[in-house]
Amino acid sequence: MGRWEPDAPGRFRAAAMELFVERGYEQTTVADIAARAGLTGRTFFRYFADKREVLFDGSARLQKMMVEALERAPAQATAMEAIGAAVLATAPFFSDNRAFGRQRSRVIAAHAELRERELIKLATLAAALAEGLRRRGVGEPDASLASEAGIAVFRVAFATWVGESEQRSFDEIVSGSLARLRALTAIA
Repeated sequence: MGRWEPDAPGRFRAAAMELFVERGYEQTTVADIAARAGLTGRTFFRYFADKREVLFDGSARLQKMMVEALERAPAQATAMEAIGAAVLATAPFFSDNRAFGRQRSRVIAAHAELRERELIKLATLAAALAEGLRRRGVGEPDASLASEAGIAVFRVAFATWVGESEQRSFDEIVSGSLARLRALTAIA
């Protein structure tokens, strides 16, 4: 593929994932990724700060998607209903990316540095959601509790979704996980 072909970020992501799976994350360099993508290292750095960001570059879009869904939730929605709407809103983000998600999960699980970055991403999402709830008038500690519970649902749903034998859609899994959380926290 020539350098003029479209979607350089997508080409870098695909090339990086191929190389991470073939050679391993630590053995793959930015130069390797650029060569596999048919682009230059300089072009790589226009899109990504380093090779690990190939795995995390969607974080800002995901956060924006969640916060906007939280803001669109009906005014009468409870904190958990608004968080549920935010987590469900991420389904389109994952709709066509299960194979990439599975590979990404395996690469991250194998490297402490990447697991740490994933935890930072999740903590950042939780903080953004808690801030969104506070803007809706939800006080503390409820805003933090609801946002952390939402991120737990998101994390468990994602881990389920990337499971090798899993066939359900991400939104089906999230809906089921939210229902299970409601059942677990119901006061008898």
